[in-house]
Amino acid sequence: MIMRENDMLEKEEIFSKVLRAGRRTYFFDVRATKADDYYITITESKKFTEVDGSFHFKKHKIYLYKEDFTAFAEILEEMTSYVLNHKGEEVISERHQKDFKKEYTTEKSEEEKRELPPTSSFTDIEFDDI
Repeated sequence: MIMRENDMLEKEEIFSKVLRAGRRTYFFDVRATKADDYYITITESKKFTEVDGSFHFKKHKIYLYKEDFTAFAEILEEMTSYVLNHKGEEVISERHQKDFKKEYTTEKSEEEKRELPPTSSFTDIEFDDI
């Protein structure tokens, strides 16, 4: 059986959604495997502008298969809930607020102390060592 080019394109992108977020665009696509099963790709496309005014895009893609949907969704929900519960929905960053002032503290909380080991435990590794 010979497939027309349109049939191939329809099979490649079954269902798509786009989220535009500033310089980033997220593409959510349902695609089909060779066995005609479905999976999801999530692509982040980020626009970079050069000094001369030209621009280019960098893309990063995640492939998500059905057997991982439940665990992925649970962890994503847990992580987003954690962020919103601890920091709320207000965006706080230098990039998003022109009058943003970073607050510096000299004393770390107990939680921050547990997150990273002391710098003395790190070892410098050169790429030649790997």
